[in-house]
Amino acid sequence: MSEALTLPVLPLDDTVLLPGMVVPIQLTGGDNANEARAAVEAARSGGEPARVVLVPRLDGRYARVGTLAVVEQVGRLPGGQLAAVVRGTGRVRIGAGTTGPGAALWVQVEVLDEVVDERVPELARDYKDLVTRILQQRGAWQVVDSVASVDDPSALADLAGYATYVSDENKVWLLETTDVAERLTRLLEWGREHLAELDVNETIRKDVREGMEKQQREFLLRQQLTAIRKELAELDGKPASEEQDYRARVEAADLPEKVRDAALAEVDKLERTSEQSPEVGWIRTWLDTVLDLPWTTRTEDSYDIPGARAVLDADHAGLDDVKDRIIEYLAVRKRRDERGLGVVGGRRSGAVLALSGPPGVGKTSLGESVARAMGREFVRVALGGVRDEAEIRGHRRTYVGALPGRIVRAIKEAGTMNPVVLLDEIDKVGSDHRGDPTAALLEVLDPAQNHTFRDHYLEVELDLSDVVFLATANVVESIPAPLLDRMELVRLDGYTEDEKVTIAADHLLPRQLERAGLTAEEVSVSRDALRLLAGEYTREAGVRQLERSIARVLRKVAARLALGSSELPLRVDAADLRTHLGRPRHTPESAERTGVPGVSTGLAVTGAGGDVLFVEASLAEPGTGAAGVTLTGQLGEVMKESAQIALSYLRSHGAELNLPTATLADRGVHIHVPAGAVPKDGPSAGVTMTTALASLLSGRPVRSDVAMTGEVSLTGRVLPIGGVKQKLLAAHRAGITTVLLPHRNEPDMDDVPDAVREALTIHFVTDVREAVELALEEDKAAVLAA
Repeated sequence: MSEALTLPVLPLDDTVLLPGMVVPIQLTGGDNANEARAAVEAARSGGEPARVVLVPRLDGRYARVGTLAVVEQVGRLPGGQLAAVVRGTGRVRIGAGTTGPGAALWVQVEVLDEVVDERVPELARDYKDLVTRILQQRGAWQVVDSVASVDDPSALADLAGYATYVSDENKVWLLETTDVAERLTRLLEWGREHLAELDVNETIRKDVREGMEKQQREFLLRQQLTAIRKELAELDGKPASEEQDYRARVEAADLPEKVRDAALAEVDKLERTSEQSPEVGWIRTWLDTVLDLPWTTRTEDSYDIPGARAVLDADHAGLDDVKDRIIEYLAVRKRRDERGLGVVGGRRSGAVLALSGPPGVGKTSLGESVARAMGREFVRVALGGVRDEAEIRGHRRTYVGALPGRIVRAIKEAGTMNPVVLLDEIDKVGSDHRGDPTAALLEVLDPAQNHTFRDHYLEVELDLSDVVFLATANVVESIPAPLLDRMELVRLDGYTEDEKVTIAADHLLPRQLERAGLTAEEVSVSRDALRLLAGEYTREAGVRQLERSIARVLRKVAARLALGSSELPLRVDAADLRTHLGRPRHTPESAERTGVPGVSTGLAVTGAGGDVLFVEASLAEPGTGAAGVTLTGQLGEVMKESAQIALSYLRSHGAELNLPTATLADRGVHIHVPAGAVPKDGPSAGVTMTTALASLLSGRPVRSDVAMTGEVSLTGRVLPIGGVKQKLLAAHRAGITTVLLPHRNEPDMDDVPDAVREALTIHFVTDVREAVELALEEDKAAVLAA
């Protein structure tokens, strides 16, 4: 039966006392010192043993269960404060308040009995092991022995009152719970959680300690390494310089954040690597390359639009399409910068232009003029014959002798991030087992991607979006379609004779005079002589052969001056060219070639520009056994098909054209295109072949002043072709005055220079009958009969 007692109450605000615990209670200087002193005095006045009830008071509320305690001793603490030492002996349930001697609060209490079942011994063993592990991990070895000596499960559970990881609320719960098994079960849960927390804290502490030790060791070693290097440099007679300290160079360089991080990582690797390792050289080469690139250097664009146009006009005659495109770019760039739109989405407003045209029209030199007009640096990248994809994107650093690609090297050479880069001869790029360089150029020349271009050697992003790329090509068809789609195509189809004379007088002649050691006051060349040079001594789309001819004339003049056969000043006229260069090489030959029936004059486009070609047709005599069609002149499959179509058309429409086509079944037809060593292909010779066969069958020669081009269908329709401007320029150079073109090519006339259009009579035809009637001379027999 539970014992009932009347005892004074000692409230506890900052701690919870469980049975078995011994703690000092301060009787002076504390918040509840008066209550504690009154309770202790009341307990001691009641005789021995002096008993008191310790009740936890949390948030102003008293617990339902208190601890029955005995006042062991009253004395002073080392600091001089009066205190009482109390020891808990059991649990009591707090009853009703009552009266008693002194100022203390008296209550009636009931001593509670412990509840013990069969689970308690096992739980007690588990809890003792758990507490021992916690104490060992915390290094409390003296307390371990004390815990090991406790055999009473209830007393073992009440030792949790000393545990700092058990909160006051949980200690109150332990005080109020009389079931020992329940207390031990809950204590096992709390103890395991605390042990796991201790393990985590220990791991963190260990990692932090090891990290700090590693940093301290690394710092010490670095200081020692620096001192050793300094001593070695002084022994060699070379004081250590900042240029040799890559870390200082990287930190001092103005690099983008990601590039700086990558460079510092390589510096860390360099400092950890032995000097004897071959990797040291690779890392240093990579760092030198990164530090030499102009990551944040840019030149200011020249926004003097009229001045830029003046520069372009001064450097090149004609080429209005390219000049207009550059002026448009500068005008748009100026407006974007004025409105703060220079950089949008990490990309700037670069440009990618493809300049296509025959050799010698000034594609390469135009790049230098564009750079000068824009106020930018110029760098040329020669792509002719490049077959290795790594030439564009660079070699990976795992290869011996690895280097960055040509694009990165061009940026490094220019010294700015926004140069004008000329990709010369992009149509001459090849491909083999080492990859396709044109595929690597897809990212370089894509304005939507090249702001994050990655070179295989650098492996950091390089912004190419502000670079103006100019690509040159002779044959556009050789450029892969995906690559061509990323560029804006501008065609340079060649110069007229007047433009060539202007270029020769303003540019070529002064340059060659300087190279020959002459001056314009000493030697002059008349415009008539230059025109004769352009028209009969050279026949080309560009001016390269013209410049060579001028150079040859000036060399002859210099030689005559040296031999004393001429005197200064000297003037070279048209009549003097035969003396210096011999007879003209290119005289009009259309009248001679088309003087007999069966020969017609066609127009074609080659890699060297437009050109005039002749189609010859002949018929075998009946009975010779040479039936069928023979095609010669290195013709491609498409051109052979054009000849078959022309013959089929005449066979089916001979009566309409008054042509004797019935005999074709017994007579062999031979079609030849001279210059047999030159391969030829394309559908645009269809009209020319049809006209040649019609001339042969009718006996009427083709007019010597007429040239033609166009594809022919089986029904006689004349279909459009390409290269109209180049073909008309070629006809003009060859002395042709009348040209037959497909009607659907009429819009292409807008690109033809005015001088050429005025010099030529152009007929647009839709049916091959029209072409035949316009091209053949009149039937003299029919005229006489009429």
